[in-house]
Amino acid sequence: MNQSALLKVAADSIARNKMRSLLTMLGIVIGVAAVIVMVAIGNGASLQIESSIKKMGTNVIMIMPTSTTHAGASLGAATYNKLTVADAMKIKREGTLVAAVSPVVVTEAQVIGGQGNWKTRINGVSTDFFSIRDWSTSSGEVFTDADVRSGRKVALLGATVANKLFSGSDPIGAHIQIGRVPFMVVGILQAKGGGGGGGDEDDVVVMPYTTAQTRLKGDVDIGHMFASAFSASQMPAAQEEIAGILRDAHRLTPGAEDDFFLRNQIEITRAITSTTRTMSALLAAIASISLLVGGIGIMNIMLVSVTERTHEIGIRMAIGARGRDVLNQFLVESIAMSVMGGVVGLVAGYAGATLLRRITGWPVATPLSAVLIAVGFSAAVGVFFGLYPARKAAALNPIEALRYE
Repeated sequence: MNQSALLKVAADSIARNKMRSLLTMLGIVIGVAAVIVMVAIGNGASLQIESSIKKMGTNVIMIMPTSTTHAGASLGAATYNKLTVADAMKIKREGTLVAAVSPVVVTEAQVIGGQGNWKTRINGVSTDFFSIRDWSTSSGEVFTDADVRSGRKVALLGATVANKLFSGSDPIGAHIQIGRVPFMVVGILQAKGGGGGGGDEDDVVVMPYTTAQTRLKGDVDIGHMFASAFSASQMPAAQEEIAGILRDAHRLTPGAEDDFFLRNQIEITRAITSTTRTMSALLAAIASISLLVGGIGIMNIMLVSVTERTHEIGIRMAIGARGRDVLNQFLVESIAMSVMGGVVGLVAGYAGATLLRRITGWPVATPLSAVLIAVGFSAAVGVFFGLYPARKAAALNPIEALRYE
């Protein structure tokens, strides 16, 4: 029996039992749609995280204080802070692979502006911060090294803060009050949007770190440091160089544990995307269980079909059909139902992912590989679960099949 005849017979058989065929394909449809939606959500989340991390800047290395313990329990990161401005200056002075470095003084405060007040994050930084983070202004200018040295009371507003305090008006040159200290607004930072941790990168006020230390915090502590390498390929070597400089600055003996830790963009991206991809694969694996259930449904229906068409099979064999022809006939029917279910499930999956994005605002992205795998897997389910009924049909004795009522 040629291929066209096989396909015609399979189509006729499926069309004769429309409702049963639809119900048989339902498991495949649900399985493929669920896999597509889960992969789209996971892949979209991964791409969003990568995009957020890229907003951090170019070849960024974060230098954080380490944690300390009490009664055997870790008190968390930054509880053993020995980082100083002198450390940042030493890295800038001695680092041959370091393009820029900035101390970061972090605090929170209520900011009062022209049209209201807003509690926000305050970052005290050096001028290198803007090149490290690839952060420019949408209006106004960044402060200068002279402003840092003199501790001038100037500030740049993130887009969110500017909108909360000066909605509809130009804040450049205006004065704001942070705590009890007046500051002049010299610039508005270019909007960056959400960060990798889900926070708002634009909900920030940036000022010279010297001003933040003396006017707001009243101490010389710095929360952490940002540094950048000249190129991505130099980041591991730059990290080693920074670690050596800090160990020397802190007079750590050989074998002594670091009182700081370093992280770079590449490490963060790999760790987070690996986690999201693992979760995406887990969700897809859970969703694919319905594909197996759909396959079992196909096998059951095909077994029923073999029983119902035993007499027909006997007639076909009596007029010259071989066992292989009968096997191919039932196998093609099984594969056809699986593939049709896979295509319908693919359309339903795309529609479901699009609807989910519009309702929740979650990012979704479906790679071509997921589409090919889902449809290919549905066809494989048809082969795997259709093979047993097809072999059972092919193994029927023609004489006994003709006698079957």
